[in-house]
Amino acid sequence: MKNIIIFLLMAVIPFLGFAQNPSYNKSLADSLGADDYGMKSYTLVMLKTGGGNVEDKAKVDSLFRGHLDNIGRLAEAGKIIVAGPLGKNDNQYRGIFIFDEQDKAKVAELLQTDPAIKADLLAYDIYNWYGSAALPVYLDTHSKIEKLRP
Repeated sequence: MKNIIIFLLMAVIPFLGFAQNPSYNKSLADSLGADDYGMKSYTLVMLKTGGGNVEDKAKVDSLFRGHLDNIGRLAEAGKIIVAGPLGKNDNQYRGIFIFDEQDKAKVAELLQTDPAIKADLLAYDIYNWYGSAALPVYLDTHSKIEKLRP
């Protein structure tokens, strides 16, 4: 009897932590490319201060206006799904992008459409990142709560 109880416990315990979510929506998960954990691979870009030196303030302002416009264009195209600045830090990181793209070479090409990057005011590091497959759908909600646009 003791062996039967041990066998049953050994057979059941591994499955206790993997119960299926009662709210699971297969069609939504499939449409977002989610794996069984609701996750998928993205590309994370850490923007940092570049080596470029543009003295003309109007030119710098224009390049960063183009930077913001480019973020908007990439978001509209569904390429970039997260973008935002970082506070002061010792690594000179300025902001992050998360691209809905796994190929780092394609992301590097997209980054070259940014005027601040092309002028070397911003540089970047590229990483693979694994996060919630629901990230692309938060932008629609954000557009409904955003009072002012840059």
